[in-house]
Amino acid sequence: VQVAESGGGLVQAGGSLRLTCQASDRIGENYLMAWYRQAPGKQRELVALITPRADNPRYLDAVKGRFFISRDDVKNTVYLQMNSLQPEDTAVYYCRGRNLWSRIESWGRGTQVTVSP
Repeated sequence: VQVAESGGGLVQAGGSLRLTCQASDRIGENYLMAWYRQAPGKQRELVALITPRADNPRYLDAVKGRFFISRDDVKNTVYLQMNSLQPEDTAVYYCRGRNLWSRIESWGRGTQVTVSP
């Protein structure tokens, strides 16, 4: 499966954005999906993760209570709702899909999120 991100942009501090990750094929019960981000000069970090059953999503401590990951397996789409954005959230955000059986993973090219003070 291939994935592609969209929805990034420029927003003021305190604003919201919703990122979308569109998969090219079914992600249904086989794919663990996640959002990562990489800020300039920093390592890529896991922001949020959602299992095939969408139970117990996990979040980076810095985004807990502000970001929410969800999935629509009918549309083969994963979302990242980002609220109360802060300048430190500025980064390129990447979608990653991992097949739990084959362990093959796919990464998108990323979408830029810029938060101004």
